[in-house]
Amino acid sequence: MDKLIFRKFSKDIVSFFIISSLSITFIIWIIQAVNFLDLVSNDGHSLDVYFYYISLNFPKIFSKTIIFVYFISIFYVINKYNNANELLVFWNNGIKKIHFINFILKFSILFLILQLFLNLLVVPKSQSLARDFIKKSNIDFLPKLISEKKFINVVKNLTFFVEEYKGDGILKKIYINEKINRNKSKIIVAEKGKIIKKDNEFFLKLYNGGITNLNKDNTLTINFSETDYDLSSFSTKTVTYPKMQELKSKFIFDCFKNFFLKNYNDKKKIIQNSDLEKCENRKLKSISEELYKRLIMPFYTLIISLIAASLIIEPKSKYFNRFHKIIIFLIGSFVIILSQISLKFFLLSVSMIYLILILPIILVFFYYVLLLIFTKFKLSYL
Repeated sequence: MDKLIFRKFSKDIVSFFIISSLSITFIIWIIQAVNFLDLVSNDGHSLDVYFYYISLNFPKIFSKTIIFVYFISIFYVINKYNNANELLVFWNNGIKKIHFINFILKFSILFLILQLFLNLLVVPKSQSLARDFIKKSNIDFLPKLISEKKFINVVKNLTFFVEEYKGDGILKKIYINEKINRNKSKIIVAEKGKIIKKDNEFFLKLYNGGITNLNKDNTLTINFSETDYDLSSFSTKTVTYPKMQELKSKFIFDCFKNFFLKNYNDKKKIIQNSDLEKCENRKLKSISEELYKRLIMPFYTLIISLIAASLIIEPKSKYFNRFHKIIIFLIGSFVIILSQISLKFFLLSVSMIYLILILPIILVFFYYVLLLIFTKFKLSYL
């Protein structure tokens, strides 16, 4: 009978969690999708690239909502059971309150594993795939971004100006400024041109113009009646250097270990002479913050589950009973905020590093002891 009761209880939590988390994630995803429209409007990517990129951001958003939504799920279900007097079913069947709390704590381990799986494996992989796709994509939306009498610089190191642009791809009075390096550039002027796509790559066929090569020492001008200008060698202005959140967890852990063992007192020093290519020029602060988000923060799932479970312990005072739910909700919210801000103090000292690393476990231990006291725990209950 106990198994059937707990099965229904856990099913209600999972159902509410799935509906709430997907709803919140979808709303945030839509908002982010709007913000990422500059991939098309400013950076020259196609709509296919845009939709693929924003789709790969879904796991990241979902993983960030788990702790809060899980807390709300337990809080809501227990409150619902309490209002409908369904908690009496547990007590009438001989289930002790400490057994109820223990079940929630054990059940929370599943969500802890889920979050670790997402943070350590799925999210970095999806973010890396998104970045690689952007890096390898061409500027196939460039023709639609060219406007008359406007300087267009959606391509890195390349600026366009067109006096007249017709819908069939015909350009008139074209100005192109290509920056080759710090001291060298190229200016191309043409009376007419046409955008041509071949093998999924764009190039310009230019007519009646000239090419001026500028460098630090001299200037060389060459006239032409017809020439092809290849655009495939240019990359998007979108940042393609991998961010910390896109690196594999093993890389980040090795970076942190490599840096911490040698330079833990120098918080601002940049990693040097590292065998890990992707960790070069990374700061210890960004490495430690990312490692904390992936590995330590999920453990706050355990403490917020205990806080939500403490709803079953109602104070004897009628005055405090009026604010019991609000207090529990505020405590849970405070712990969630604490999980977010504690990484800011991660590198203050060596002792602070160790404290923040074990802080979730300390909170779980002390709060569990408080629950044992409030439930009038006896060894015979185990």
